[in-house]
Amino acid sequence: MTDPLDGALADVVAPRPAVRRDDVAYSGRIIDVVRDDVDLGDAGTVLREYVDHPGAVAVVALDDDGRVALVNQYRHPVRSVLWEIPAGLLDVDGEDARLAAARELAEEADLRAGRWDVLADFLTSPGISNEALRVFLARDLSPVPEAERHERTDEEAGMELRWAPLDEVVAGVLDGSLHNPSTAVGALAAFAARAGGWTALRPADAPWAYRRGTLPR
Repeated sequence: MTDPLDGALADVVAPRPAVRRDDVAYSGRIIDVVRDDVDLGDAGTVLREYVDHPGAVAVVALDDDGRVALVNQYRHPVRSVLWEIPAGLLDVDGEDARLAAARELAEEADLRAGRWDVLADFLTSPGISNEALRVFLARDLSPVPEAERHERTDEEAGMELRWAPLDEVVAGVLDGSLHNPSTAVGALAAFAARAGGWTALRPADAPWAYRRGTLPR
C-alpha cells in the first residue's frame, strides 16, 4: 500500500475512526466541545477533546497603492485591542465563502472589491480545534455608499479603519507588534504572492478540503 505521506509536500485528509463520540460535552452559542475516542491502530485508543467550530474567512484588502485595510477590535480572551484584517465566521450553512468575505469586508471596513482571489487556507489550532480559515485577497476596491453601511455593535462599535503599507504590516508581524493569526498569515502570504507576480493566487472558488462539513466525522 502506498504511504499517503509520500510524494508532494501536502497535508493529507486521513481520518482515524472515532469508536465513540460525545457531541455535547459542551454546547455554546458559537462553539461546541466534542469528545472522541479515536482508534490509532497499533498506538491504541485515545480520548481527544476539541472545539467544533464553524470556520471563518478573512480578507487582505489591498488598494492601488499597496496598502492593506486594517481594523482594530477588542479581543477579550487575550485582553487586548488587536489590529486585524476584516474577518468573520462562516455561521450561515452553505454560504459561499467569497460572499461571506465580501459581507465582512463591507460590514467591518465599508469596502467593496471588484476582484477576489484565494491567498491561503490554514487551520488555526489543529490540536484543539477543527476551525478552518480561508484568507482572500480583495482588490479593485471602492467604498460602500453611506446609506448602505452596516451599523456596528458590541466590540465592533468602536472599530477604526487604518491603511498600512503591506511591507509595514509584514514588519509588524515579524517584530512581534501584530499578533492576529489571520493578519499574520494574510500579510505574509500577500507579500510572497506579490513577490511572485501574483501567479500563486488561486481562484475565489478553489476547493477547500477543511471547510466544516467536508471532513469525515
